[in-house]
Amino acid sequence: MRDFLPEDVRRRAYVLDVVTDVYERYGFEPLETPAVENIETLLGKYGDEGNRLIFKILKRGEHEQTGQADLALRYDLTVPLARVVAEYRGTLPKFFKRYQIQPVWRADRPARGRFREFYQCDVDAIGSTSPVVEVEVCAAVSDVLERLGFGDFTIRLNHREVLRGLLDGAGVPETLHDTALVAIDKLDKIGASGVVEELVARGVGPGAARQALEAFTATGDASNEAVLARLSTQIGSHASATDGLHTLRAILQLSQATSAGPLLRLDPSLARGLSYYTGAIFEVAVDGIGSLGGGGRYDNLVGMFSSGSVPACGFSLGLERILVVMSERGMFPASVTRSSADVLATVWNADALTDTLALARLLRAAGLRVEVYPDADKIGKQMKYASSRGVRFATIVGDDEQAAGTVMVKDLTTGGQTPVPRGEVAAWLSRRLQSQSA
Repeated sequence: MRDFLPEDVRRRAYVLDVVTDVYERYGFEPLETPAVENIETLLGKYGDEGNRLIFKILKRGEHEQTGQADLALRYDLTVPLARVVAEYRGTLPKFFKRYQIQPVWRADRPARGRFREFYQCDVDAIGSTSPVVEVEVCAAVSDVLERLGFGDFTIRLNHREVLRGLLDGAGVPETLHDTALVAIDKLDKIGASGVVEELVARGVGPGAARQALEAFTATGDASNEAVLARLSTQIGSHASATDGLHTLRAILQLSQATSAGPLLRLDPSLARGLSYYTGAIFEVAVDGIGSLGGGGRYDNLVGMFSSGSVPACGFSLGLERILVVMSERGMFPASVTRSSADVLATVWNADALTDTLALARLLRAAGLRVEVYPDADKIGKQMKYASSRGVRFATIVGDDEQAAGTVMVKDLTTGGQTPVPRGEVAAWLSRRLQSQSA
């Protein structure tokens, strides 16, 4: 959990403005939920490993000594969404499309781009089983990353039922499918040998573990069509896995009309460890970096809070990892890291404080960002401060300017000074700042 200094906040705001703009262009509406949920709402939705990472809140009073908990910090934004849909289903539209940008908390081990408190940028669609939903959320995420300047990412695509078909074909008992998928999901982190060891530790036989891993990884640089053909052979007559393949075909075909089309890559090794996924799953991968986010279809999750199944699908981008990569690559525009002020209003002497504040008010009314230097220091010291803050212009109203009704404007980038009539100074500064940003 971290503090965010001014430059950090500006960079975060820049990314979030792009995310919000793109999501709203796709017709998604904003939603916010509380940081705290009833612990029963969260437990049992993420698998055993997820349960261990939930930040629990101890009961008050005598229960503080027993370690009992009835509340917990939000682990993700998907389960709270499912609760909201179940609670307000009667008032929500038939197709509820929402985006949510809020912090979540996990008692995880911090690493590069991984923190215990972090923001997720979720986009979800509720109410339809059509593959158009998967296509739209993938396209929205593609547009976000392209707007931010990423040009080297792919969207890995798979299906949970196809995964189960591969596990069946490898001889993994159905009762071990969920635990096996948790191990497979760690392939990028612990490697092939580590996955085999974990599968065996979870009860899968050594032969079945090796065969399963081979089924998930033997794709190389094959095209999506070639991967589909191989998967069709491997899953055989497994009915639900065959349905999953049909869905993957439809997603790939429909996506050709969107920005996501060229970026989708079928990847049988993609598992997504959260247990609530039921259909197509996806993950954004950046060369040399790893995942920036992921998601999938979760048609049974809302039903855990109400009667009946409600189809749902979503994608979540991790803000922190995006910020880390963009900072390391120098992807932020110069305007994002600029000073929070366009102009520094200097103070000629103690008697001029009132006039300085009046000038600052005049400039702010014209839409300029103005910082007032608070002390009557030497002008040279005030200019040094302005330069250290990255401020472009400084105003000086000395005795001569006061008598002439002018303002001396100093350009901190060139060192030049220009006397401007006081009534024209706001427009003069605005024109020059606009030409600078053009």
